[in-house]
Amino acid sequence: MVGKIIRKLRIEKGITQNELSNYLGLTPKMISFYELGERFPPYDIINKLADYFNVSTDYLLGRSDIKNPEKLLSDYSNLSTDDLKVLEECIELKIKDK
Repeated sequence: MVGKIIRKLRIEKGITQNELSNYLGLTPKMISFYELGERFPPYDIINKLADYFNVSTDYLLGRSDIKNPEKLLSDYSNLSTDDLKVLEECIELKIKDK
């Protein structure tokens, strides 16, 4: 799962395995191992990847579908009262649809 997410984020960012490996101080082969699920990145690499792609480690590990919850909360708190009302109505409608 982690490997697929790393690959997806790398492609979204438009960088090669070589470019990512240079940033992380690893070989391109190690990036390939991670993406193919043949190796699991250690804790320090997980943190570097999360910082590089601006996502949470939970997202990177497949524990959350939200890339950056801190940004989401920040965006939410910056909404006007009227916008918050509209957003809450949309959420209520979405919950009813389930």
